[in-house]
Amino acid sequence: MINQEDFFKKVISHAKEYGYIFQSSEIYDGLSAVYDYGQNGVELKKNIREYWWKAMVQMNENIVGIDAAIFMHPTTWKASGHVDAFNDPLIDNKDSKKRYRADVLVEDYVAKIEAKIEKEVAKAEKRFGEAFDKEQFITTNARVVEYKNQADAILKRLAKSLENEDLADVKALIEELEIACPESGSKNWTDVKQFNLMFGTKLGATADTAMDLYLRPETAQGIFVNFLNVQKTGRMKIPFGIAQTGKAFRNEIVARQFIFRMREFEQMEMQFFIKPGTQKEWYEHWKEARLKWHLSLGMGSENYRFHDHEKLAHYADAACDIEFRFPFGFKELEGIHSRTDFDLGNHEKYSGKKLQYFDPEENKSYVPYVLETSIGLDRMFLAVFSNSLQEETLEGGDTRTVLRLPFVLAPTKVAVLPLLKKDGLPEIAREIIDELKFDFSVSYDEKDAVGRRYRRQDAAGTPFCITVDHQTKEDQTVTLRHRDTMEQVRIPISELRSVISKEVDMRNWLQKIK
Repeated sequence: MINQEDFFKKVISHAKEYGYIFQSSEIYDGLSAVYDYGQNGVELKKNIREYWWKAMVQMNENIVGIDAAIFMHPTTWKASGHVDAFNDPLIDNKDSKKRYRADVLVEDYVAKIEAKIEKEVAKAEKRFGEAFDKEQFITTNARVVEYKNQADAILKRLAKSLENEDLADVKALIEELEIACPESGSKNWTDVKQFNLMFGTKLGATADTAMDLYLRPETAQGIFVNFLNVQKTGRMKIPFGIAQTGKAFRNEIVARQFIFRMREFEQMEMQFFIKPGTQKEWYEHWKEARLKWHLSLGMGSENYRFHDHEKLAHYADAACDIEFRFPFGFKELEGIHSRTDFDLGNHEKYSGKKLQYFDPEENKSYVPYVLETSIGLDRMFLAVFSNSLQEETLEGGDTRTVLRLPFVLAPTKVAVLPLLKKDGLPEIAREIIDELKFDFSVSYDEKDAVGRRYRRQDAAGTPFCITVDHQTKEDQTVTLRHRDTMEQVRIPISELRSVISKEVDMRNWLQKIK
């Protein structure tokens, strides 16, 4: 069985080989933690964004979208707290000269304990078979309970130290756990220091008149400063939401794990404005709604879990993550936060403008509370891509690499393959493409034996292949091959559109989350 580290390397190389992700400026030896999306990657990314947008904006009449600028007035970031408190705790290893995020070192240590728990569960599952009760085993097995208590205690202490900004205790924890530098094995650490993650830049023609600006570290603030503009022009009544997708930038010193943590990334966020006092029910509502959206893609409910934050931001009264099982373990995919009135209240204070909502039912004005859902588009891409990449052993001992992307997200929905490059078959294939390209992204492939072409499309994630052969000329039928089952059916050319549509249409997938 391939181990997770080797599998992750395979994910990265497959993403490059099939035109999904390239290292940025690779011909100049690249730029660390910056990536470009290739011809297939840009389509997959667009499809994920659209799937989110339709579910969030189009299907909710009280949610609208905006596209705010990346540059914002610098006081925005003072009001949001980013100038004073947008820091990561960093630690250097004196021997290897490598720099790490102190909290990530501890979290990785805990991940190893969690892996031990999973190993114990897997062994017990094998031993007891169908009679195995996972919940009971986790809560009663002495070894598992000990591991669990150990992991919980470490995370609680880490959260408390970070909350109190007790960086000396974070270092003490690393030393007590005997955490070594992953590169050199050395345990010779510096003190932990805070490092601000915002990229600074200048706006202006000359150095002496230029204004200090920041590249936005999140998209949310563009929504908050436009709260009144949207509310008034859209005549929005509370509760209502404003959604946005767009680029954000963080000067991650320890960017790693491929596109999981990058310096330039894309967020899909929705800020939901509510009446103070109703935040608990809306928090539960959005937790359920967002998990439903994820599950609608069919990537396995066992790969998701909720993780409640031990350390709450000073303005939040509840926060959790939807975590996904990446090749390197369960990690945050989406955050759901109850942010109270911190954002609008602070922007009101710093701007001197009233950011309040007049509630006609209550006959009074108030600063709305905010419920946030925030997902990283690049992380979602990695979740979908890594979960879909599979090696299959076929009858007869052959293997195939298949990228089982959810059909609705696949970059190319159909590949049209003429059996031979002659006898008028390519011309018929081209006619089929001309008919289908208005509804689906379609590709044409005539190189190599048809079996090899099937394998190529499987590895690229294409759900359907249409083969045009000599029988097509006689009866206007083609072979339609299904990526996942490899099943082949003969159908009339005239039925292709409706048969494929049933499987790939966003409408049919979104029905699952109603």
